[in-house]
Amino acid sequence: MSPSLSDPPELNPPMLNPPGPLLIGLQGLQVSGEESRWLQHPAVGGVVLFSRNYRDPGQLTNLTAAIGNAGGNSGSRGLLICVDHEGGRVQRFKKGFTRLPALAVLGRMYAESPSMASDYAYRHGRVMATELLFCGVDLSFAPVLDIGLRSVVIGDRAFAADPAVIVVLARSYIAGMHDAGMCVTAKHFPGHGCVAADSHSHAVSDPRSLEQIEQADLLPFTALAGELDAMMMAHVVYPAVDERPAGYSTFWIKSLLRQKLGYNGTVFSDDLGMFAAKIAGGLAERVRSSLQAGCEAVLVCDPDDVRQLLAQIDTGPQIPELTRAAPALRRLKGKSIPEREEMETVGEWRQWKKSIEQLEQSKWA
Repeated sequence: MSPSLSDPPELNPPMLNPPGPLLIGLQGLQVSGEESRWLQHPAVGGVVLFSRNYRDPGQLTNLTAAIGNAGGNSGSRGLLICVDHEGGRVQRFKKGFTRLPALAVLGRMYAESPSMASDYAYRHGRVMATELLFCGVDLSFAPVLDIGLRSVVIGDRAFAADPAVIVVLARSYIAGMHDAGMCVTAKHFPGHGCVAADSHSHAVSDPRSLEQIEQADLLPFTALAGELDAMMMAHVVYPAVDERPAGYSTFWIKSLLRQKLGYNGTVFSDDLGMFAAKIAGGLAERVRSSLQAGCEAVLVCDPDDVRQLLAQIDTGPQIPELTRAAPALRRLKGKSIPEREEMETVGEWRQWKKSIEQLEQSKWA
């Protein structure tokens, strides 16, 4: 029987012994002996993959299986395998994957045809998530809900400059991801799009008041909070609100996100190796500050940093926050879907992929 695109995904079985709060980066195309030991460490809850970890879909499928085996998925830990795979400038896997346009293409389409743009936003999210799930990747850190105004690093990664348009397109995109069987992670809370500097390479400060942020950047996060499985924090300081970057701020995470917005999904830090994250001090201090502020999982994507951090946990001063389990990661695991070969027999699926690829040559690109 051919698979139906409307069939609900089958849930993975429940897991015991929840993973730790650390998501780590790996060096290459295979899991090394050293990395296999990292993946068994009780502080580690998952992996973040990059282009350096990818050659083709077959290799990626083998890698994700090896990560699962090394981490003890056959037992109960269930490591979370993640990637940034938004499209445009931020698509880690290209050869063998549908080439995804930047989200801003959908925003430009919306100016001419809101209904067409919403349909394509759904297809974009559905195709992106499905192709990752084929290869054993659980989660793409998407969608970007930042406003596309001034930020160099955000730019065309944002749907639009108008928060209302972002909400409409993101809602369709989220539906596509969910229907594929993948959870969503909105970023970068409470908003990175209105500051010019790149937090990967610079300290970033946004001088606006809380009221100004609430009337602009926060609108998409607020409107969609009930549909978001996870949030990723921004490495941005909003000094009129808190002197600490949002990912280290109990105000932004606990007071505003948790209490005021009533958000109960998972909260991630952004990569703690980024320049703007270093304001908190050394790597251990960054980890501690993130977890104390309310992040449930933290990203350490540089393998050299991972090596240093795990050695410190095992032999140096303890980081009590890293001894806590992170059960919230379990609910973000990808769902079971039909095999790639089965899906390729579905004409609607083939048409969706083709239509998304063609956007790269469209007038909105």
